Amino acid sequence: MKEYTLQHFGTLSTKNLEEYYVVNIEFEGDEIEIDLNFEKKTIDTITMDKVKNFIENIEKYDKLNKTSILTDYNNEDGDIVKSYLEHHLEEVQKDALSNLIIFDDNTTEPELQLLKNLKLVRVGLYPDNEDNFAIFDYSIGVEITNYVIVIYTDENGQLDYMAMES
Repeated sequence: MKEYTLQHFGTLSTKNLEEYYVVNIEFEGDEIEIDLNFEKKTIDTITMDKVKNFIENIEKYDKLNKTSILTDYNNEDGDIVKSYLEHHLEEVQKDALSNLIIFDDNTTEPELQLLKNLKLVRVGLYPDNEDNFAIFDYSIGVEITNYVIVIYTDENGQLDYMAMES
């Protein structure tokens, strides 16, 4: 039986994988979920090395994603981030957003305050999926909304596409 040790997950059998593994870790002062999703029962060491590298570099990929989020927000043709923020400003009661937004602050628009509170809540890894290696979910708070901004990336953390999902 071949085994592979991954940070946070411990030792996995590469010849008898479960379909799904999940852990919660502390990330930048908050808790995030990392899940591993396998379509097959076996995986090679090279692919597991990619998973290991990805997990070790989540902070770097989070920074890349935040740049992509800002780019979409500032792009007049970008609509995903603006739609997400506008949706929550219109649909969520002010008192539910009061920990994220100071509505009396005349220096910073509520939309920008909400944008600054968008945080990584989940990283899903799909090492044997041809389309997307990783999926990052960003939220203003899972206790406030089930909507997330989802960033799909390749094995190098490069943006494939972004969407708003629930």
